[in-house]
Amino acid sequence: MINGNIQLTLMIGPAVPVPMPREVMDALTSVEVRNDAGGPNGFQLTFQFSTQSVLNELILLLGDLGPVIRCLIIVTVNGTPHVLMDGTITHTQLSPDAKTGRSTLTITGQDLRTVMNLIDFTGIPYPAMPPEARIALILAKYAFLGVIPLIIPSIMIDVPIPTDRIPTHRGTDLAYINQLAEEVGYVFYVDPGPAPGTSIAYWGPQIKVGVPQPALNANMDAHTNIEALTFSYDADKKTMPAIFIHQQESHVTIPLPIPDISPLNPPLGVLTPFPKHFAPLYDTAHLSPIRAILRGLSEASKTSDVLTANGALDVTRYGHVLKTRGLVGVRGAGHAFDGLYFVQSVTHSIKRGEYKQSFTLTRNGLISITPTVPV
Repeated sequence: MINGNIQLTLMIGPAVPVPMPREVMDALTSVEVRNDAGGPNGFQLTFQFSTQSVLNELILLLGDLGPVIRCLIIVTVNGTPHVLMDGTITHTQLSPDAKTGRSTLTITGQDLRTVMNLIDFTGIPYPAMPPEARIALILAKYAFLGVIPLIIPSIMIDVPIPTDRIPTHRGTDLAYINQLAEEVGYVFYVDPGPAPGTSIAYWGPQIKVGVPQPALNANMDAHTNIEALTFSYDADKKTMPAIFIHQQESHVTIPLPIPDISPLNPPLGVLTPFPKHFAPLYDTAHLSPIRAILRGLSEASKTSDVLTANGALDVTRYGHVLKTRGLVGVRGAGHAFDGLYFVQSVTHSIKRGEYKQSFTLTRNGLISITPTVPV
């Protein structure tokens, strides 16, 4: 659909989707996929076709395939496939044009987490099971969708004694998994791939370390590989949470401020602003000290990134697919803004003959801690 070096594959169907025929791909005019490290991931497909097209039958079939209609969007760049989205269709809209005799079909959807939010399983008991075991048991039911659990045990393994208390499920699977993640300062997301038809369901800390992606170059003449890049610095955003540790022996509650630096969330900038606001977390008084600290670290990381970069690039010029939840280097933006950033969100916009991305990068301060970034 794009060019010789970039090819698009679209697969739709229940449980095990199948590749769409050529007639469907020819009618596809645009694809938009949004991946966000801190929010839901979604997609939108736009088709244009005549009343004689096979898409008219496809619309009728979408309603008969069941409540879960799966959609895979795969882009192949220089021979390497990248799964941009593995999700389900949530809404379909058809807009006929009486003047031209053509119709516009818009299909929207979200990632596989929507399937985990369909049924309320409140009341299911989990005797003598730590949160990690409960997460594994919950995710096991989604194996038929190719969901592979990746669970990082928390520092504080809490195994409740059945004679004392038996944890029970609250709400949908997605709501309960997010609740358990919030209690220990973790995140939960479903990352499509690496192989088409499989996804990694990650439950663990937000990791901001790893091998950086190819650098984004600005103001470097022939080496420039981005179309736009702007920066914003908000020092008032930073907040320092304060947890409360309750000592049972003396019945004294001790407040403890928590910094925004951890082994998995290292500083990427040298000049970081001092927090101007303090947020007391009173509900941490009933938690164990380790769980309270994890909760404080999680809250501190939410406001630590005061430097934000928004930009756009053409994948054919960049030569790679920029992905969320990873590091990327920036060059040519000036001494204060060059260096490594965390990729917070990426929006893929694909049309016939072009593939562009808009992105948001975040960092905790000015001036990079690394003198150079990988090219």
